[in-house]
Amino acid sequence: MREILAAPGATRYILEKYGIRARKKYGQNFLIDANVIRGIIDAAQITEDDCVLEIGPGIGSMTQLLSRAAGKVICVEIDESLQPVLEETLEDCDNVRILWQDILKTDLKEICEEYNGGKPLKVVANLPYYVTTPILMQLLEQDHVFSSITVMVQKEVADRIRSGPGSKEYGALSLAVQYFADPEAVMTVSPASFIPRPGVDSSVLCLKAYEQPPVECDETVMFALIRAAFNQRRKTLANAVSHGFSLNGKQYTREDVTEALAKMNLSPTVRGEALSLAQFAQLSLLL
Repeated sequence: MREILAAPGATRYILEKYGIRARKKYGQNFLIDANVIRGIIDAAQITEDDCVLEIGPGIGSMTQLLSRAAGKVICVEIDESLQPVLEETLEDCDNVRILWQDILKTDLKEICEEYNGGKPLKVVANLPYYVTTPILMQLLEQDHVFSSITVMVQKEVADRIRSGPGSKEYGALSLAVQYFADPEAVMTVSPASFIPRPGVDSSVLCLKAYEQPPVECDETVMFALIRAAFNQRRKTLANAVSHGFSLNGKQYTREDVTEALAKMNLSPTVRGEALSLAQFAQLSLLL
């Protein structure tokens, strides 16, 4: 199929031809704006030297244009009912391979080794809203598997990822992403760019993976601290940690945390939402 799918008429034709209805359990919203897709590909800086991992190709709208820009495109799609659709829409895309799998159960290092000789991949995806966080964390926690991750997410989630201390959006997701990558907002996408239309705006984020984390920390302790702090974000950090943080059999007390905060010149009543990534890293080392 040579016609570009990312247009309302072409998308509706394919959906009607195959009797496809967007499946809520997979969070499906099909992109119908080719300019948005080109913007995503430009932001990801895709070249013919790149091997791209696309998560959730759907009916192939973005895959078609990725195929023209990249050397190789590996797609992971959970919805096997789309197989006959993709056979038609990607029939001219010889550099595309579809893996019918759940991305959360996929061995990403194996894909890197098998399809790109162990060199880092670039990720491009229109992520389902309901599994955005687990997918992002699975990607970010891979060591030297990805050089960049360019994804469409709910705008609210993008705002949370990019937020800093003191803002209401700031939380565990902000800190986790910013530990692994530098998040840059590329564009805002309106509901009119999708079939069916979602109820909210979307944002495209480009996450450039760090070679080394930007802070020195005890990673295990730091993320346990962050979880404890934001699971009970209305409490002071000392109280939240003393009620929800143990490691290797040791339950940390309010006094342990207060003493460490004092060494950082922080008030014993400070809340976790006031601490930067660097301060959580420092606290992890002190504890």
